Amino acid sequence: MDIFTNLARGEIKLMKSVSEVLDINLSEKIICVTGGNGFIGKKLIEELSKIRCRIKILTRKKNGNFPNNVEIFIGDLTSPDLSLINFIEGCDILFHCAGEISNEGQMKLLHINGTKKLINLVYEESKAAKKMIHWVQLSSCGAYGPPPKNNIQIKRVITEVSKTNPINEYERTKTKSDELVIDASADDIMSYTILRPTNVIGTLMTNYSIRKLIKLVNSGCFLFIGKKDAIATYVHVDDVVKAMIMIARNLKSRNEIFNISNDCSWEALIFQISLILNVKILPIRIPYAAIQIPLYIVKFIIGRFIHIPLLATFAYRTIYKTTKIETYLNFKFIRPMPYSISELIRKLKLI
Repeated sequence: MDIFTNLARGEIKLMKSVSEVLDINLSEKIICVTGGNGFIGKKLIEELSKIRCRIKILTRKKNGNFPNNVEIFIGDLTSPDLSLINFIEGCDILFHCAGEISNEGQMKLLHINGTKKLINLVYEESKAAKKMIHWVQLSSCGAYGPPPKNNIQIKRVITEVSKTNPINEYERTKTKSDELVIDASADDIMSYTILRPTNVIGTLMTNYSIRKLIKLVNSGCFLFIGKKDAIATYVHVDDVVKAMIMIARNLKSRNEIFNISNDCSWEALIFQISLILNVKILPIRIPYAAIQIPLYIVKFIIGRFIHIPLLATFAYRTIYKTTKIETYLNFKFIRPMPYSISELIRKLKLI
């Protein structure tokens, strides 16, 4: 019988933490990280190793250059035969960073089935060790979905209480994973914090969209699309990792959801890119409605630089508020947009 059956029957009763201390000394903790070889997971491990806590990581890849204080477990959460007892043993804080961004056939297996497997292990470890484990879930602002198709330029303000509306397989399965974690905490087998970033950028990112955008600006072919106050929703990986560590340290984060995005206008971002590349931007703006019919023309001009369906994002006017994380945890961005794009361009050697 697994934890979800027990939850439904109301049979799980574990002792609540009574600590009133808000700041936790992570150097005294055993920290487990899934997705240890991923873009965000690897950066998180790098920063955690500086704190000198004991770190266990789960990764599908055998290759990887990790600090000396990292214990490596090779395994795939989608494998039905995977044993994670040694990985989760002694765990105080679990960072669940594992994610599948390209293979849709694996998304449910990893984001839903894999999360269930981890929750069951956390329950068993919590019961055996008589302690509550804190689960930090790396999620996505994609859970809230895009603007409505019939009005993509509508002004939207997204907060942590906004209704979720995932539309693709990645977003749906990640949102379901969040729900599983929240449900599992209902009877105090663990506490949780869900962090939902927007588009995470950094030098080791596997998503090439920002590189294509930079190359498009450098070509001199960039044209603004839609209304003037469209919003670019990016956040630097350094800020995401900083937020994750603050979440682990601060008890105010327990059983909360936080969004993180360093929104800026597309005008400010494109100007900053053009400034560092020393190229001129054409002062041309095309109404979004105008590109829907002659889309093949746009594709002919800039299709090699950027995936055409992403053109709509240049017209989105969605703001992701970060008031909650700033208030609860006194969080401050260390890589603000659009200025951090300059450092990124240099490190990517795109100039």
